[in-house]
Amino acid sequence: VAGLSSVGLCETCRHARVVEGVRSHFLMCTRGLTEPVYPKYPVLPVRVCPGYEPAAPPRPTAEDTP
Repeated sequence: VAGLSSVGLCETCRHARVVEGVRSHFLMCTRGLTEPVYPKYPVLPVRVCPGYEPAAPPRPTAEDTP
């Protein structure tokens, strides 16, 4: 979810996914699909979330190595 600095914790959460509509983008919490305590589409920005888990750092590619 990189590049969405105004969404708070969701920007770096492993459970956040961007859903693209015809004219807009929405941020979906995949935890909300299986755990009803989390909203599927949270009100942004999210400042506090007990389900927050940092996303894994991106893996280096062949282009990243000298």
